[in-house]
Amino acid sequence: MSLPAAYLGVILIWSTTPLAIQWGAQGSSFSFAVMGRMLIGLALCVLLLFATRTTFPFTPAARRLYAISGLTLGVSMLLTSWGALHIPSGLISVIFGLSPLLTGVFAALWLSERTLTPLRIAGLALALAGLWLIFGQPWPGDGHATLGTAAVVAGMTTQALGLVWIKRLNVRISSLSITTGSLGVATPFLIVAWLVADAAQLPPDITLRAAMSIVYLGVLGSLVGFTLYYYVIKRLDAGRVALIMLVTPVAALLLGKTLNQEHIPALGWAGIALIGAGLLLYEWQALRQLRRPVIS
Repeated sequence: MSLPAAYLGVILIWSTTPLAIQWGAQGSSFSFAVMGRMLIGLALCVLLLFATRTTFPFTPAARRLYAISGLTLGVSMLLTSWGALHIPSGLISVIFGLSPLLTGVFAALWLSERTLTPLRIAGLALALAGLWLIFGQPWPGDGHATLGTAAVVAGMTTQALGLVWIKRLNVRISSLSITTGSLGVATPFLIVAWLVADAAQLPPDITLRAAMSIVYLGVLGSLVGFTLYYYVIKRLDAGRVALIMLVTPVAALLLGKTLNQEHIPALGWAGIALIGAGLLLYEWQALRQLRRPVIS
């Protein structure tokens, strides 16, 4: 696999994922959309496990890992899909761009990692100020925008907590097995959520765009995106990986404005700029490695 192609693939998939989440939820229902995405992803992972003859550990430690990863994934995706109904898709990507900052905080508190340098704390403060500005905006077209923003922030927080929890467990399993086990736990949870939210009723008038978005998320957003990401992080330094987090929100905002005619208030843009500046400060030390040659 070409490393530049994989790197570009991660950026493209992660930039389009928020818009696909929104289109899938708007054209069907948020619970059905996320359940459908996970069902497709799980089926593909199981097929890939058999095709590649990858071992699927089922020890007590592995089951604990699958449970934690799957439940945090399910909660995160459910909250994000509901929030996507009420806020611009580009804002979802901006909020999830905060994930490395929150992961660093959880790692410092829970794993006693010394990751919060003064520069990173300054970046975190800037990003939180930007988030505060975003919460204070009357986003056009939806009276539930504040709750939608809170839901996406809660989803991002759950995901960051899950990542640190998985790291704390320190169970060495292949990425495909982790993904399969996580989806195996998350999917039944999301089926129950769909049964509760939609009373087991299929969307009566699901749009073609929504159906294509759900399939896109199941194939590219869930399976291909994470596979490419794991491929990239094993071969590149931290600076080049961190650059993905800086580029993706900008691309997602441009896509939302171009393809979905999304409008963001002036102070909302100011909040987004503060978050971007905070991310830049937080990842500054890693970004300084960009002068080093790429690992082939």
